[in-house]
Amino acid sequence: MARLRYKTVVDRFAQQIQAGQLAPGTRLPTHRQLAAREGMSLVTATRVYAELQAMGLVSGETGRGTYVRAITLAPGQGTDQHVVAADMIDLNFNYPSLPQQAELLRNALRQLSTSGDLASLLRYQPYGGRGHDRAVMAQYLAHRGLTVDAGQILIVNGAQDGLAITVMARLNPGDVVAVDALTYPGFRVLAQMLHLELVPVPADNHGPDIAALEKLCRSRRIKAVYTMPTMNNPLGWVMSEVRRQQLVAVARKYSLLIIEDAAYAFLVDDAPAPVAQLAPDITIYITGFSKNIAAGLRVGLVAAPLAHVPSLERAIRATTWSTPGVMTAMTIEWIRDGTVLQLEREKREDAQYRQAMARKILAGITCVGHLSSYFLWIPLAEEVRADQIAMALMREQISVSTAEPFATTVHVPHAIRLALGSVTPDVLQSALERVRHCVMSYA
Repeated sequence: MARLRYKTVVDRFAQQIQAGQLAPGTRLPTHRQLAAREGMSLVTATRVYAELQAMGLVSGETGRGTYVRAITLAPGQGTDQHVVAADMIDLNFNYPSLPQQAELLRNALRQLSTSGDLASLLRYQPYGGRGHDRAVMAQYLAHRGLTVDAGQILIVNGAQDGLAITVMARLNPGDVVAVDALTYPGFRVLAQMLHLELVPVPADNHGPDIAALEKLCRSRRIKAVYTMPTMNNPLGWVMSEVRRQQLVAVARKYSLLIIEDAAYAFLVDDAPAPVAQLAPDITIYITGFSKNIAAGLRVGLVAAPLAHVPSLERAIRATTWSTPGVMTAMTIEWIRDGTVLQLEREKREDAQYRQAMARKILAGITCVGHLSSYFLWIPLAEEVRADQIAMALMREQISVSTAEPFATTVHVPHAIRLALGSVTPDVLQSALERVRHCVMSYA
């Protein structure tokens, strides 16, 4: 039996078990029944179950059969991403922080407490934010190479909220959205909840295959394309200026809305101009301040064509109703006094340091990622399974993500993603050494 066919059967069982489609205690077909059903030899059927058992997903009982186990795979290593338990070393979810940020918060709160405008922050804010706050946000975007008017900006409750209101305002259930074959899990969750169909576009080290996107547009009625052109999550590529122009050309030709997610764009020095700068009339640009400042600061912004602003404001009114007054006030002050730009510079340096550490420790293991990113992608050898690596590392009290939360293709690649920004450097070093040992032991 071809190796690909064999792996497909194992993958299908693993995905069904992790998704809860096969409940704990479910009795699986006998080895002979599986062999007959899948058209494989008895030896190969036995091998399928042996591998599932090695992954901790099933248990074989002599004389009784093979049963689905009650698995303890941590969230984020299967179908979604969440903050992990306190006793785990978190290489799954990124919330980069610098030591001085707590003191920055104390000072900001003291300064805010003496503000003459304090009472106004206790009231509902305008749906898109106060006018002078939006103007400051526009000045901030100018540092990223994006020129917009204050009236094009809506202040939201984080970048994820920005994505949610964009999808609610501009797309309808059943719409087809082109996305990278490996893309941000938060957008996948939104698409599932709002009944969008995602179609994958293959990518190389420089971004999505624009020819493949155009081929999709010829065969399907694509409504929008979602992309992270500056620091893709999880692969870390940065789309070239030429490819951005090609993307815009295809979007104009087929009347696509471009949704540009710039959550990690601050990590890239001298990046090409945002897609929204190249095509301001058809692009909605979304970013937040959870990565460049702190995860607990739920402030983000949406920069959109003026024609789209009313529908986006209605989506805010239907969901959060108002922008976050107190947190926005702190963010605005940090933009004004240069704190945000300083934090971004320091976090770029921090990410570069962590990337260099990871690549040194993981020398000899294939690693994919930008040299300034807070994440690292490790594709695994053909015979190595990501579930096995994730389970083995979980027993070492280390949480990582497999490719499953990121994959929009039918066949999920076997790889793990390491988030490098959520633990101290000394803890990261120790964890990476254990990751290396684990990956090499399965090689």
